Amino acid sequence: MKRTTLATLRGYKNQQKFTCVTAYDATFAHWASDSSVEVILVGDSLGMVIQGNDSTVSVSNEAMCYHTRAVAAGNKNCLIMSDVPFMQAATVERALASAQALMQAGAEIVKIEGDERLAPIVQALNSAGVPVCVHLGLTPQFVHRFGGYKVQGRDQDSREATLKAARSAIDAGCDLLLLECVPADLARQVSELSDVPVIGIGAGPDTDGQVLVMHDMLGLNPHRLARFVKVFAEPGDTPADSFNRFDQAVKAGQFPAPEHGWDA
Repeated sequence: MKRTTLATLRGYKNQQKFTCVTAYDATFAHWASDSSVEVILVGDSLGMVIQGNDSTVSVSNEAMCYHTRAVAAGNKNCLIMSDVPFMQAATVERALASAQALMQAGAEIVKIEGDERLAPIVQALNSAGVPVCVHLGLTPQFVHRFGGYKVQGRDQDSREATLKAARSAIDAGCDLLLLECVPADLARQVSELSDVPVIGIGAGPDTDGQVLVMHDMLGLNPHRLARFVKVFAEPGDTPADSFNRFDQAVKAGQFPAPEHGWDA
């Protein structure tokens, strides 16, 4: 398979869907790379599914670099995206240092969470040659500010704030957007206004790509699954089989279905 790059994803815009799964080690990166998914996310979700914490807030930059290196060692074809962890995008200086460490560990794009105030961070990373994905909507690093894991963008103020943040990120030069837990019509609007690819999770079917946490979609999470999750593993599957099933469902327009998202 040809290696996925940002140029690949830009070429998919308005042409075909793409998929992303999380991975945190070389073994699962190998399985993802042997499947048809295009992107591996080394997510700070490792704080929950690997470290056993109740949020992503405790994850350090050192941990993100460790897992990024492990994923890079097992990857062959996927684009590797790594999360800038909690508070590391609070200032330009911290964001640059975090991104440098992640890129040198093997990331090919970094993901930062926030709102329209991220624009100077995006511009600085862009100027330094670091590709950036901006994560909007339900941003797990802000869970304590939100008062829990709640759908965003359902009221007019929140909706306008999401649109403003998306426009700001695009104008600042972001390479990807990721929308989490927003109404499907809002995600559609962001995808239509954006020239950059938009990835969704709990954001309806009209984004350019879809992402799921590996442990969730393989049925390995012992906790109650979020509404936007579907288990794609079947008896006898290798992980690559399950990843392929997810990818095929997204590309065929079968996932996400209405029951996996929210209306306004």
